Amino acid sequence: MQAGTETELVVSSEGSLGILLLNRPKVLNSLSLTMVRAMEEALDRFEAEDAIRAVWMIGAGDRAFSAGGDIRALYDAGKAGDPLPEIFWREEYVLDERISRFPKPILSIMNGITMGGGVGLAAHASHRIAIERTKFAMPEAGIGFFPDVGASWLLTRKADSFGTYIALTGVNCGPGDTIHAGIADHFVPETRLDDLMTGLKTLSPAESATAVSALVERHAHPTSPSLDPARLALIDRCFSKGSIEDILSALQEDGSKFALSTRQILLSKSPTSLKVTLDLYRQGRQASSLRECLEREFAVTAGMIAGHDFYEGVRAAIIDKDRNPRWSPADPGGVTADMVADYFVPRHRPLFG
Repeated sequence: MQAGTETELVVSSEGSLGILLLNRPKVLNSLSLTMVRAMEEALDRFEAEDAIRAVWMIGAGDRAFSAGGDIRALYDAGKAGDPLPEIFWREEYVLDERISRFPKPILSIMNGITMGGGVGLAAHASHRIAIERTKFAMPEAGIGFFPDVGASWLLTRKADSFGTYIALTGVNCGPGDTIHAGIADHFVPETRLDDLMTGLKTLSPAESATAVSALVERHAHPTSPSLDPARLALIDRCFSKGSIEDILSALQEDGSKFALSTRQILLSKSPTSLKVTLDLYRQGRQASSLRECLEREFAVTAGMIAGHDFYEGVRAAIIDKDRNPRWSPADPGGVTADMVADYFVPRHRPLFG
């Protein structure tokens, strides 16, 4: 094995397989700018080496693939007027897009918590694998932010509104729901990962992505969403509405325990984040490319850093931990269309211009 010198990202290779190990287990493998840059360098190396036929990406430890970006660092930098947030999100989004079109197969193993920026790495890979411990969520509306890293592309590719439900509520998804949402492709039992990895290490130079797909299929098992068809239909009916107010009204009108508990979840989120996210996802559904969605999301990040709710959400969740954010505006009716539109005005040069 040839190991890299990185601490936060361990880069190695075994036979025909390049390996990327996200290595911050004490903080659930949260992404730093150092990790993003190290991953770009590792992909340069794996792309150039003919012997490498596929890339394996996994999180260190048994708790998480990656819980996302280092929110505390972004909070501190934003409060101080430091340029780190723009730099981090720019480089992170460019990395996510590169993963989506990498010329060799990338297998992402969602071995635990996979949230936020971790989704950006895992869900843009060519072969996205859920295991028993997979716990996917996009909880950003609960901290006054929004589900980004190309999620407005990923979660809007299917005809139903399950992706919008996930984006607005931030609910946790196990392997079956993660596949149903379009974030993972296959469920592979954890006991089968070693055999899958062994097969990937012995790929010949002539073997292509088709051989990788065949290996994954050989080790994959069927799985199903945790929600029954009636609840999935309820979600689709309510979350296909055109406004947050209409979604809340539809859930209230349904009156079931599930609908009312879902409504309460929405009412706990930042009203601004909910409205910006819904608008973003409506536009994402009409988008023609991941790049288009990432450009739009990049514009919104700057608006969030310039606003109130991101700092209040992080304060309540991470700084003071009182779990009592005071959103401004405090209810969806106070968030006007003009306020939402302002978040989409670009404040920085484009990502892919």
